[in-house]
Amino acid sequence: MSVGLVYDPIYLEHDTGPHVEVASRLVETVEHLEQTGIMKQLVRISPRAATMEELSKVHSPGYISYVESFAQGGGGALDPDTVVSPASYNAALYAAGGLIEAVDAVMAGKVKSAFALVRPPGHHAVRWEAMGFCLFNNVAVAARHAMDKHRLERILIADYDVHHGNGTQDTFYSDPHVLYFSTHQYPFYPGSGRVEETGEGDGEGATVNVPLPAWCGDKEYLRVYDEVLVPVARRFRPQLILVSAGYDTHWRDQISLMQLTVTGFARLGRILKGLADELCDERLVFTLEGGYNLDALASSIRATLDVLLGNPDIVDPLGEPTRASGAPDIEALLQAVKGTHGLA
Repeated sequence: MSVGLVYDPIYLEHDTGPHVEVASRLVETVEHLEQTGIMKQLVRISPRAATMEELSKVHSPGYISYVESFAQGGGGALDPDTVVSPASYNAALYAAGGLIEAVDAVMAGKVKSAFALVRPPGHHAVRWEAMGFCLFNNVAVAARHAMDKHRLERILIADYDVHHGNGTQDTFYSDPHVLYFSTHQYPFYPGSGRVEETGEGDGEGATVNVPLPAWCGDKEYLRVYDEVLVPVARRFRPQLILVSAGYDTHWRDQISLMQLTVTGFARLGRILKGLADELCDERLVFTLEGGYNLDALASSIRATLDVLLGNPDIVDPLGEPTRASGAPDIEALLQAVKGTHGLA
């Protein structure tokens, strides 16, 4: 089965200096994919710059122009977490545009699924400002593009980054055409993503948040996906599934307290692929969000690609957590989510 990969060295030009979100995240991942032979199994998809028109479906023109001028002026800190270098604006255009190209390739049938290996990440960026390492909301821009160009009426965005994708939620909070589903550590940055945040107006019920306590691992995440994501996705019947793939939920990642393994990410990928096969003619596109332990990131992305390729064996060189603090009880949380969304 054909699987596309978006990647370009332009993403390395987003220079963040001594920061956790660095170019080596992609450098080491690409080296790992080449050394393990996965790269040869993928169809390369060339990115392009997103246009002002495409970006302005999600971000205000004034904000877009501000990021451009800020970068051209030498860059610096847009906020305490988000760094801009002179080349960051162009890299961010290609990050959003790369995901658009992945969506177009899948919709045209050139590939069945795709992975956009891009940076800067995007799911925290809101209409008027940057947040949490993110300049433009890549997945939101791509979803708007899919609705406008391909006339899609139902898109599922699944987000398993350790942080809640507040920007994505905000973009589609009143939009019934996008089902936003997020699992995230809570309480944690950025503070949003409570069960009670379910959408508003016509979008009421189209936002599904599962705010998980720290120390959740494979067992807890698989329960959430099996018991919440699968039934809400089947009820929604998406025509395309987009995934904000944040690998900072891995147990080795220094930025979180979650306990997912490489094998766990593969299992989540299989559930998502199964839903895409069942509901939307296999149309499935992943885009990179977080993930800051370089070994865990590279191995987890490889495992995700192995699932998309149909490779039967998953290699997990990092194994089970060594810093476990005991699995939390999420039964009450699951019942609250199910009750809120009519799944009980």
